[in-house]
Amino acid sequence: MTVLNVTGLKEGAKIAEPEADGTFSKSRGGTEQMMEGLKLRLPSDLLDQFHIICSRVRWTDKNRPNILWLHDTWDDPESQHLKDEEKRKRFKKLVFVSHYQQMTYNLGLGVPYHDGIVLQNAIEPIEDHEKPDTAECVNLIYHTTPHRGLELLIPVFEHLVNIQKNNIHLDVFSSFEIYGWGQRDEQYKAVLDKCKSHPNITYHGYQPNNVIREALKKAHIYAYPNIWPETSGISVIEAMSAGCQIVCPNFAALPETTANFAMMYNWDEDVNRHANLFANVLNTAINIQQDQGVKNKLAFQKQYTDNFYNWNLRANQWYGFLKGLEK
Repeated sequence: MTVLNVTGLKEGAKIAEPEADGTFSKSRGGTEQMMEGLKLRLPSDLLDQFHIICSRVRWTDKNRPNILWLHDTWDDPESQHLKDEEKRKRFKKLVFVSHYQQMTYNLGLGVPYHDGIVLQNAIEPIEDHEKPDTAECVNLIYHTTPHRGLELLIPVFEHLVNIQKNNIHLDVFSSFEIYGWGQRDEQYKAVLDKCKSHPNITYHGYQPNNVIREALKKAHIYAYPNIWPETSGISVIEAMSAGCQIVCPNFAALPETTANFAMMYNWDEDVNRHANLFANVLNTAINIQQDQGVKNKLAFQKQYTDNFYNWNLRANQWYGFLKGLEK
């Protein structure tokens, strides 16, 4: 299937100066969600014994053990200090959000495995629910920032609308406003305008997480032609918990995060080849939505996700990790 030529994909944006713990005061991104979730679930007297920094180091505490909780890619400028063994000694431990991420820090920056530990991301499982009837319409969703593949998704979706004879709909929840940096959306104005004008697309902009969780209950497919090297992917985890079929490439941490449940295709550096690969797999995913085998797989996917990625499990792991570091 030849889709079209896709050009001009943008790279990701840098966001504002971080707080002392590495999070951003106006952001509701994944890093901030994880820090907030940890603070809600662990005893404050235990957390107070440590200085936990998310990705971006501005200072280290001389009176408490410093823990660097890494969410960024190994080649991010903010991570380059970890090449230096002496600078790594400032941290009691490095925490990675995936085994893939730890491996890249080892290969790219020479960070020894014994300096770190993997504690994967977590969510509150999405409640059991009934999906809308796919015989009437197959609902697709994209619920992450524009730079992760929206410019590739929209022309592919426009193409598939014709093939599927308008039996598909796409909800787009995407804006840099999630980081408190809405002006960055201007860089993606052309693709966002298409989202707003297409009759089969509903553009929602930025919405709080509880709204997205409700939207995921109505979605059948998370259409995610990812072009940004995820170190984990909380949007994917939530979609898996919601029983959505994930269509994504085998790029960065996505194979690990999706645990073989995704309809996954080989990532391609060439944007046009990528678009065609994605279109073929997405079209197949739409066509098999009523297959009982798919329904069985998605039920198993939800069970796995809700057990493996839930906050109760992860908070207990963090608790044991921190207790083991106590003086």
